[in-house]
Amino acid sequence: MATLRLGDKAPNFTAQTTEGEINFYDYLGDGWGVLFSHPADYTPVCTTELGAVAKYKDEFAKRNTKVLALSVDGIESHKGWVNDINETQNTTVNFPIIADEDRKVSSLYDMIHPNADETLTVRSVYVIGPDKSIKLIITYPASTGRNFEELLRVIDSLQLTAYQKVATPANWKHGEEVVISPAVSNEEAEKLFTKGFKEIRPYLRLTPQPNLD
Repeated sequence: MATLRLGDKAPNFTAQTTEGEINFYDYLGDGWGVLFSHPADYTPVCTTELGAVAKYKDEFAKRNTKVLALSVDGIESHKGWVNDINETQNTTVNFPIIADEDRKVSSLYDMIHPNADETLTVRSVYVIGPDKSIKLIITYPASTGRNFEELLRVIDSLQLTAYQKVATPANWKHGEEVVISPAVSNEEAEKLFTKGFKEIRPYLRLTPQPNLD
């Protein structure tokens, strides 16, 4: 299949997971989702990643976001690995892990990059919005663990900019100033952004984050 791009509809699928059979769209409901792949079970970096995501479950929930992991190994392998994750990372895995032995979901989401490895998935991350379109794609090599603080930061930005006429600047974090969309005139900005704004250049105007009290 063709490579997925931002704005494309996220392909739906039904798969076996550590929490039973899941239909992806049904699982996400009307919320946001993160689908992320792991090269294999019982691998060191993946073990730390899944432990980290379990610890961030409440943070994802605050953002109405569900997480769903994938590995090309089978259910029984996953269940044994989950025990290891819980023990070594001092947490409890609290989200489903897809058993993608037939590579069906990996192929749908272009998670196998043959020049990196012919059979194992790379560390793909897809953030999917309530409209089931793809909002973010990040691909890490197998040797580099992901930064889940960054994923939460991006979800904060996506959720803010989906409903406000703003964008978030470099290194932005929730609560910091944002930039006003260039399409918004100063007159409109005065009405929209009641906390005021400062114009550094006509195209660069900063305002306090608008969806905070």
